[in-house]
Amino acid sequence: MRKLPIFTFFIAAIICVCSCVGQTSKSGTIAPKPILAVKEVSVGAAQTAAYLPLLKGKRIGMVVNQTSMIAGQSIVDSLLHTGMDIKKIFSPEHGFRGKADAGAQVKDGKDIRTGLPIISLYGKNKKPTDAQFADLDVVIFDIQDVGARFYTYISTMHYVMQTAAEVNIPVIVLDRPNPNGHYVDGPVLEKAFSSFVGMHQVPIVHGMTIGEYAKMINGEAWLGEGLSCDLTVIQCKNYDRNTPYILPVKPSPNLPNNLSIYLYPSLCLFEGTDVSVGRGTNKQFQIIGHPKSKIGDDFFTPRSRPGATQPKHKGVQCRGVDFSKMSSLMAYQQEKLNLQYLIDFYQDADNKDDFFNSFFEKLAGTDKLQKMIQEGKNEAQIRATWQSDLEAFKQIRKKYLIYN
Repeated sequence: MRKLPIFTFFIAAIICVCSCVGQTSKSGTIAPKPILAVKEVSVGAAQTAAYLPLLKGKRIGMVVNQTSMIAGQSIVDSLLHTGMDIKKIFSPEHGFRGKADAGAQVKDGKDIRTGLPIISLYGKNKKPTDAQFADLDVVIFDIQDVGARFYTYISTMHYVMQTAAEVNIPVIVLDRPNPNGHYVDGPVLEKAFSSFVGMHQVPIVHGMTIGEYAKMINGEAWLGEGLSCDLTVIQCKNYDRNTPYILPVKPSPNLPNNLSIYLYPSLCLFEGTDVSVGRGTNKQFQIIGHPKSKIGDDFFTPRSRPGATQPKHKGVQCRGVDFSKMSSLMAYQQEKLNLQYLIDFYQDADNKDDFFNSFFEKLAGTDKLQKMIQEGKNEAQIRATWQSDLEAFKQIRKKYLIYN
């Protein structure tokens, strides 16, 4: 019997009737096809009655980006309209408007619309200084996360909470749903591999909202030196982690729709290899390939584009696998990391010594994953190695969950 191709299971996704694939509009919003019924979630930012009293008469710092929306308007504009005294904006990776390349240094500046100073928390100044918080009474953190350990917004939140604890000012986290909050999977980070793409001992997919994660940072004493942040989490309404959530705004330039967000935890590991994840195309994190690949029947050529000015294999045709036509519902229902992509492309590589780069261990949070792939372990064998750590993490995680 002829062995079926490894990616055959993705073909079934293409014919799945219930699809929630979204198309990104020119404004950057994700407009899903109204086929899959989902609950109308009200995010933390919309619960103004719960947090406006905490801001009255206070000097406010805002840690926000393009996802920080309330009723179709930036929360900065909304709070200014109510007369709140916003002093400055702090921007994470990709900047306040969310247009910078991944890993690109984001510069300080001024918001043209409001005239407020913008302080970058990406690049050399990842942690706010005491001086930057000196004229503030409270800090609001309102950023859409996607639930993967290496997505850097949670690292920015850690440093914001740390400085706030040091200077004794409160932080209010306006919670937002986690689109990958319905499962927990992957190797738990080992301390020796801590970095800005993985600061805490959690698995790649942690299954927590950003508010729940903030509670864990505090509760597990991860701020160090006995610090504890004066933390308030404003909860979402009508949200549970087992209902698909369609993001209204793309969270970063290279996650254009929910399909890319569901595939991201698995495909981002390729950022630590010589394989392209579609940066420089309009199918970011929905297509993978390499110029010398013998896997797949799809071809693409990365080009310089906004959010990916110098993509991997720029101008060179790559061969690989295109997942962009699969149902995002099917991707959502996988509920686990898929390592088969990595294993197959590694085995296919002509020069295996150059397949992994130094970034891979930081993304994986361990050196064990790379070693097992190089040793020829199969996916089941690899997944078995992190199960006990996952169970231990889930027991800790229970203490901080807000939503059923």
